[in-house]
Amino acid sequence: MSRLREMARQGATAAGPVVAVDTDDILAPDRFGWWNDMVGDEVMPVAIQSPHANRFRGRVESVGLPRSQVAAFDFSPLTARRSPAHIRRQDPEDYFLLLVRESAIRLEQARNVACLGPGDMALFSSSQPLTCDFLDRGGPVRLTLLRLTRALLPLADRRADRMLAEPLPHKSGSGALLGPYLTSLSAAARTSGPAELARLGSIGVDLAVSLLSARLGDQGLPPVETHRTALLARISAFIDHHLTDPALGPAAIAAHHHVSVRTLHQLFQGEPESVAATIRRRRLERCRADLTEPCLRHRTIGETALRWGFRHPADFSRAFRRAYGLSPSEVRATLR
Repeated sequence: MSRLREMARQGATAAGPVVAVDTDDILAPDRFGWWNDMVGDEVMPVAIQSPHANRFRGRVESVGLPRSQVAAFDFSPLTARRSPAHIRRQDPEDYFLLLVRESAIRLEQARNVACLGPGDMALFSSSQPLTCDFLDRGGPVRLTLLRLTRALLPLADRRADRMLAEPLPHKSGSGALLGPYLTSLSAAARTSGPAELARLGSIGVDLAVSLLSARLGDQGLPPVETHRTALLARISAFIDHHLTDPALGPAAIAAHHHVSVRTLHQLFQGEPESVAATIRRRRLERCRADLTEPCLRHRTIGETALRWGFRHPADFSRAFRRAYGLSPSEVRATLR
């Protein structure tokens, strides 16, 4: 059992696939050592040093996905080094895509050096020695890691290794989508069922592959598939941001993304459900979450349905019962 899961079992915050732990739950003298061991379990074995070791603080929130893992870290500045001895002892053969949320990071690997600031992204590997300086800027370091197993990257001949410790484009294309995805995934995962969580995980992997392939000149992924992946990710984000709009539907989505309705439906032919079914399912999931939230008890079922884009209460009730086998009022009654 990983240290995160062990902590969750002992009382740390856990909500489905999301597990959060904080060093405040650890005795002060043990916090720095615990953090070092946790990083070894959840990322890869490294040696860390910090001028803040005696007053170290850290927090990690991890989202377990079927094909990958996303973890958000907040911690006191430190230096991490992975030596050949660490690699010989344990090498998961993973890549990690790093997003800097706050502070500055100096990443060194494969004879490359990247100096990263907020919003920057870079790739590093568990299979080569690494030095990472998380610089002290008067506040905690905040970063997010996306774990990518070697098998997930369709880049032959270790072409991904060419990009280690190099800044990746993050202001356009797939990079502009991947950053917001990584920072918002945890909140989305808390209200997602297993099927949607799998789709969310696939979106992250596809965006990362698209970004890395574009950085290599699309050698690792067919250009058509790169475009389809990015467009589907934009559409998925658009749907999530407009669920409260009763006018949200295939026509509005197609118009916003400058494609025909026919093209939109063709895009979704390779997905588990149609675009209309996706909208309906996500709306129902938001309604169910609101109906089971004690602090929203004052809101009527009709108001909840209208808030999430259902124009007609009767249609909402029928769709809700088909999806969950219970009526909205029966679900609301579980709060009592």
